[in-house]
Amino acid sequence: MKQDVRILLLGEPKVGKTSLIMSLVGEEFPEEVPSRAEEITIPADVTPEKVPTHIVDYSEKEQSDEVLRNEIIKANVVCVVYDVTNEETIDKIKTKWIPLVNGDAEKGNKVPIILVGNKSDLRCGSSMETILPIMNQFSEIETCVECSAKNLKNISELFYYAQKAVLHPTAPLYDPEDKQLKQLCVRALSRIFYISDQDNDRILSDAELNCFQKSCFGNPLAPQALEDVKTVVWKNTNDGVQDNGLTLNGFLFLNTLFIQRGRHETTWTILRKFGYDDNLELTDDYLYPELRVPVGCTTEFSHLGHQFLQRLFDKYDEDKDCALSPAELRNLFCVCPYMPWGAEVYMTVPTTDEGYISHRGYLCQWTLSAYFDIHRCLEHLGYLGYPILTEQESQTAAITVTQEKEADLERRQTQRSVFLCKVIGPRGTGKTTFLQAFVGHNVVNERNSSSAFSPYAINTVQVSNQEKYLILNEVDVEVEFLKASDANCDVACLMYDASDPHSFDYCASIYKQHYMESNIPCVLVASKVDLTEVKQFHGTTPAEFCYKHQLPPPLPFSSLFLDSTSKNIYKRLAWAAVYPHLNGSNMSNTSFWLRVALGSAVVAVLGFAVFRAVARLK
Repeated sequence: MKQDVRILLLGEPKVGKTSLIMSLVGEEFPEEVPSRAEEITIPADVTPEKVPTHIVDYSEKEQSDEVLRNEIIKANVVCVVYDVTNEETIDKIKTKWIPLVNGDAEKGNKVPIILVGNKSDLRCGSSMETILPIMNQFSEIETCVECSAKNLKNISELFYYAQKAVLHPTAPLYDPEDKQLKQLCVRALSRIFYISDQDNDRILSDAELNCFQKSCFGNPLAPQALEDVKTVVWKNTNDGVQDNGLTLNGFLFLNTLFIQRGRHETTWTILRKFGYDDNLELTDDYLYPELRVPVGCTTEFSHLGHQFLQRLFDKYDEDKDCALSPAELRNLFCVCPYMPWGAEVYMTVPTTDEGYISHRGYLCQWTLSAYFDIHRCLEHLGYLGYPILTEQESQTAAITVTQEKEADLERRQTQRSVFLCKVIGPRGTGKTTFLQAFVGHNVVNERNSSSAFSPYAINTVQVSNQEKYLILNEVDVEVEFLKASDANCDVACLMYDASDPHSFDYCASIYKQHYMESNIPCVLVASKVDLTEVKQFHGTTPAEFCYKHQLPPPLPFSSLFLDSTSKNIYKRLAWAAVYPHLNGSNMSNTSFWLRVALGSAVVAVLGFAVFRAVARLK
């Protein structure tokens, strides 16, 4: 909404422009009227809409055409004043003044005009019969007010309507020629309807209407008022009321009716409550509330945020199968101008056997969004109506900014629930398979037909009986080169191919470059252990390297034995991220993970032996 209003009064000489201003300011008819009043400013606290209002007079005698053009450009609204007793001044409205104000303006960009019929005290009847054809001819005319500067009739009303034309403009909402809402207005009101439809049955029940009414206007409607509203809609539409509730068409009709009856401030109150500006776009202040995230801190969902996400999931999981089908997901995001989640989401999070996003996968994707792109996450929450539905000031209430990582290390404990693991290794070591196994996908068997690729995989892991989110990020790097930013994380997973003699050398080099002197724990993973293991060309064996640098021994991974080997590896990564101070800090810790690694290796070897035996029988 505009921060101030500038009203320009135009019209033929002697119609009473200056008298109207003087009567408004002095609250009495002036005995002496100057040829032109100086610009006056009415303070915000005495105007109906609580915004400063500047009123500008015009005198053809004192001001040039250039000054007039400049004033028209600066004006938010123009009051064209005519004398109700003088037909010539009425004719000049359409032949001179409106063409002067809006002659070159395109439809939708015209300055709103208020027609002001002054000197009504000198005429018995009304001039409206003459004025109505003019109003029908020019869509930019908001209304017409007949008044009298002499007896103060309708003086304050005319300036109220002028203010209203600026602060609650009709032009963005309604096309008077087509007599229907404009497309942008329909889009905005449709979003508001879908957000307010809390049970997703495409109908606003009495309870939902009252929640909407209270949110926008502060108070619910009385039961009889609710019935009256539905009766009006029912009588004027074919499908506006269903099952004793308001449909989208009914909701749109109701707002059309408000505008047609000159109550467009009602529709504007609704739109602004849901974040819209004068151009019917969501404001930056609404979509991108300020959230300060200091260096070393991360962002994740708060308890309030998780509650909102759960409500949203329950609303759109129409078949109650604890998963979102592609159609249900599209419905969930129908209030967004674009689909926030692309095809890569199905590679990033856990899905059901049918390939739908599971409840856990849904929470994982939101968690990933909050962690990596908090501003985009806040934007999506804004589209979904978080501040309105939760009665919070902004979407930032859904987010927790964690304590700085260094402080966690000093205290040797953390309240964080989301951790990042960088998976680093030469190309061809099986990093993508490793990520996909984490979210329950077997790329060897499935060979997903989609061409989508995601460098991320996120899932939950139990650590000390607490659920933590672990993000695996596959780092695609060229051999012997890794940027410091690519190395930064909560835990590093250095992966080498046990069947490639050159593979471990890269991992050893990366460890020495980026992790040997850091507080970031490292876990080594030997991939492709189902193939024949070869001696690595590095100076020491992987096991000796780990012992020398006080690292847990390499953990074996094979795409053929995902169930048996992967669970321990992912749990090890999560433990190392949550408790980085334990990584290689004492022998008991190392021996514990040695037992984990040996257990995994035994299972893998036994499984591979069984696999070979079955192959021989075939």
